[in-house]
Amino acid sequence: MAKLHFNYAAMNAGKSTMLLQASFNYHERGMSTIEFTAEIDNRDASGVIASRIGLRKDVFLFSAKTDLLQAVTTECASKSIACVFLDEAQFLNETQVMQLATIVDDLNIPVVCYGLRTDFRGRLFEGSARLLAIADEIRELKTICRCGRKATMNLRIDQDGNAISSGEKIEIGGNERYTPLCRKHFYEAFDGEKHKK
Repeated sequence: MAKLHFNYAAMNAGKSTMLLQASFNYHERGMSTIEFTAEIDNRDASGVIASRIGLRKDVFLFSAKTDLLQAVTTECASKSIACVFLDEAQFLNETQVMQLATIVDDLNIPVVCYGLRTDFRGRLFEGSARLLAIADEIRELKTICRCGRKATMNLRIDQDGNAISSGEKIEIGGNERYTPLCRKHFYEAFDGEKHKK
């Protein structure tokens, strides 16, 4: 039975690497998959999922207007799809998450999503919140804070490594803009302001 999976973690946990490895496993067995990544994520070439360790794959792009159910249905008309993979799942909207659920429930195709749970303020992304609410399988992937504890937060930093506490919810960046931290060190970066907005 197909399931909707949500694998989440702080930045630098290897989410894209795991997605690419899982997709490769299907292809190695002669099965077709579809991969999506967010159009807004322009860190690498457009239409590419790229991992920090050098793995890359050309994929479909999604924006806020993309009908994922229609895109997968169209691909299914020409070939059998064994699994759908989606990177940067935090950028999905609620409607798109429900489209993914329909792919699982009506087309009987597993959907495996990878993404961040929270933004740089520690607030849930729309897509992540909906996936946490309805996914059949939820798994936290681990990465570590500078102290060695599990990192669960994504701290936005300036060019000098100082914490940034205001700005747009979405700002694309890598290690030069974000660092994964445990909750303690995340809030210490803001002088302990964990109870403020």
